[in-house]
Amino acid sequence: MKFQGKWIKSQEDFGDVAPTFVKEFSLPPNVGEATLTLTAFGVYEAILNGQRVGEYIFAPGWTSSKRLQYQSYDITSLLQEKNILSVTVGKGWYRSPLSGWFEESDTRRIKRAQPSGFAAVITVDGNQIVETNNRWQVHESPVRFSELYDGEFYDANISNYPLLPVEEYPGPNCSIAPQQGDIICEVDRLKSSKLITTPKGEIVVDFGQNLTGYVELSLPPCTKAGEEVVISFAEVLDTEGNFYTDNYRSAKSKLRYICRNGAQTYKPKFTFFGFRYIRLDKYPAACSVNSITAISVHSDMKRTGWLASSNPLLNQLFENIVWGQKGNFLDIPTDCPQRDERLGWTGDAQTFVKAASYNYDTERFFTKWLTDLALEQHGNGCVTHVIPDAMDGQGGSAAWADAATICPWQIYLTYGNKEILENQFESMRKWVDYITAHTTDANLWIGGTHFGDWLSLEPPPEEEPDRLQGSTRADFIASAFYANSTQLVIKAGKVLGLDVLAYESLYEGIVKAFRKKFTSYLSQTEHILALQFELASNPQAVADALAKKIASDNFSLQTGFVGTPYMLHVLTKYGHTELAYTLLLREEYPSWLYPITKGATTVWERWDSIKPNGDLQTANMNSFNHYAYGAVADWVYSVAAGIQTIEEYPGFARVRIAPMPDLRLGWLSGRVETRHGIVISKWQYTGKNIRYDIVTPSPAEIIIDGKTHGVDKGSHVFFGDI
Repeated sequence: MKFQGKWIKSQEDFGDVAPTFVKEFSLPPNVGEATLTLTAFGVYEAILNGQRVGEYIFAPGWTSSKRLQYQSYDITSLLQEKNILSVTVGKGWYRSPLSGWFEESDTRRIKRAQPSGFAAVITVDGNQIVETNNRWQVHESPVRFSELYDGEFYDANISNYPLLPVEEYPGPNCSIAPQQGDIICEVDRLKSSKLITTPKGEIVVDFGQNLTGYVELSLPPCTKAGEEVVISFAEVLDTEGNFYTDNYRSAKSKLRYICRNGAQTYKPKFTFFGFRYIRLDKYPAACSVNSITAISVHSDMKRTGWLASSNPLLNQLFENIVWGQKGNFLDIPTDCPQRDERLGWTGDAQTFVKAASYNYDTERFFTKWLTDLALEQHGNGCVTHVIPDAMDGQGGSAAWADAATICPWQIYLTYGNKEILENQFESMRKWVDYITAHTTDANLWIGGTHFGDWLSLEPPPEEEPDRLQGSTRADFIASAFYANSTQLVIKAGKVLGLDVLAYESLYEGIVKAFRKKFTSYLSQTEHILALQFELASNPQAVADALAKKIASDNFSLQTGFVGTPYMLHVLTKYGHTELAYTLLLREEYPSWLYPITKGATTVWERWDSIKPNGDLQTANMNSFNHYAYGAVADWVYSVAAGIQTIEEYPGFARVRIAPMPDLRLGWLSGRVETRHGIVISKWQYTGKNIRYDIVTPSPAEIIIDGKTHGVDKGSHVFFGDI
């Protein structure tokens, strides 16, 4: 779209203060349908005649610097004969720091950025009646400071800021496109669950749930002008029970609010936090804990998946995974929502995309993010580590950059819309071609810089605490993912009716070279990848060796971000389902349930973010809201509950339901709302046998005790052997 309105900004540099642009205009009575269309450098909030326009928080969202989204709002019901439109623009992702360890380059980026400004158009019945131009005015807003990492300072005590002139300036040197992804909005509201006085004498409010968002203050009529509220945010308390923010690193994560006289309500305009606890550093005497509400914000995705079982700890894990997704699916799939990072790490996204697409309808969400991935992709096919790119173009790591192939293929399987493959195929192909051009050995990926099996427990952390990549050979991981991405290009190409003979030949060469190069497997992850990507020449023997290795490791997983998502899948596929359940239900460290025994309400970044002795892991990298290990949910949906997509019938047009019970659970239920309707798979031990209650909205293959039953849509009951 080419905006008819001009881009405007303040003539005066407001520094950290967010500008508010104002326009008064008149209309005849009973005007027709009216639309406000706008976008901004930064994030905006529009107010028309005292009412907020739309529910979109942090519009226009975070995209590649090569494009900018705009939004259109129906404002018909808000218009009067005399109107005042005001638009306040904060720094957002455009001018806030975006990486705590890229300080120098981040500072250069911010200095190069245009000042906060915006463009808008109002149309009535298709006729343009208001546009941004130099006849608008601007004033300072009560938002005195607002950045993503450091928080917000809002002064409600002053409201008579003088109106100043604006100036027009050139628009962005990028494309401007309509809103593509889901909007970001407020979702959950949580009251405090506990008021704590810490050993240090701090006043701390516990909301009982780690979340992403902010707090809303509702102050009483006796509040006096000039009184101040200062709030800090934290995910956990330390070993002594005191407020702990070291793991936020350089992110200050504070709110400061100066009150006006009388009753008032405040919540931040242009910042968010990852937190469970708040500390009341300063507050009026009239402020009570009941006047503070936590509000979670995330992309407005529809919930489509539910898991439940007879095990309370397992149910809490399911809840933690959902909360982790909500907290980190804020316009992009972030790694974490609290520290000085909050970036769209590709490795985390590809790890979790399958589980994510069971839990929520993520088609629009990933379509938007993958569009930016393709835009940020280098001309030679290299995929940057984070999308949008905030790391000076760094990229090209195996398993991370493979998000270019893994994510679009999974979104196609879940929703059955091949448009995602049409849009992303060139990006998928370019990524595989990049590997081919940058390896030192033909048909393998040898060389390069990789993250390895990130945060693996091999070798044990106490032996090599700084070896975050684990002991799995980088060339092994890279070559295995090279094979997988090549195979996904072949599959996508065939769906699209393209000639992929060259990639089929390449794939055959990769498998042959891999088997010749890697004749033995060392770590758990090496066994897992060889099985998952069908690279082992004798897969059953490899699976048996993996099971034996897990047993020798005290029946515990040792894997990191790369091996963990596939571990239970390969064990089950090759006859070790009982061992898979042993790992799933294990409560001791390391395991999925261990964090829950320590009070976790989201998925942790590390298996031992809180160590068994109660100590906290290193503050340098220890998020308590990281969704990567929550990928285990896709095994519970697709294997334990047995709700599976079929490649030939994507989008659950035909369903395969093949549940795998375990006596240690009395019952397990999975429910998924697909494009064709709701699928339910529940199994329960009755004392004599296993009852399977299955609902399918489309024709299905139901596999019970190894026997396949073809059924039509509807409800079905089966009984199996114990």
